[in-house]
Parts: sequence; C-alpha cells; structure tokens
Amino acid sequence: MGIVWTIVLGFVIGVIAKLLHPGRDSMGFIATILLGIAGSFLAGMIGQFMGWYQAGQGAGFIASVIVAILLLFIYGRLRGGGR
Repeated sequence: MGIVWTIVLGFVIGVIAKLLHPGRDSMGFIATILLGIAGSFLAGMIGQFMGWYQAGQGAGFIASVIVAILLLFIYGRLRGGGR
C-alpha cells in the first residue's frame, strides 16, 4: 500500500507544481508522477541536510511542491524553453 500512496501523492504534488509553474509543460502522466516523487524525495534530502527533518521522516507537502516547481524550472531551462 505504501507504493500506491507514493504514486498518488507524487501525482498530486506534480499536478500542483505544474499548475503553479508559469508556462506550458508538455509532460505526460508518468512524468508528472515522477516529478512529484522527485520533488518530495529532494525536499526530504534538503530538509535532512538543513536539520528540518529527521532520517526516515518524509518532507512536508509544501516543501515537496516548491522543490517540484524548481525541478520544472530546471527542466525547462535544460530543454531550451527559457528562450
């Protein structure tokens, strides 16, 4: 059940990040899920490094969305959409 919960939360975080990020992002369903999961994972790693979270503790929802938006920005720059 944990994997299903991760996928559902990843999708919700990815969709919210795509809605809040300005511009057009042509990402599919799977890429949106991966974006949300990556945002949550990186937010947890950053939070542990900064001392906000303990090891094994998940990142907060808002932090996950913010990091997912940053990943979308980086993805757009690398893809050449920032012209």
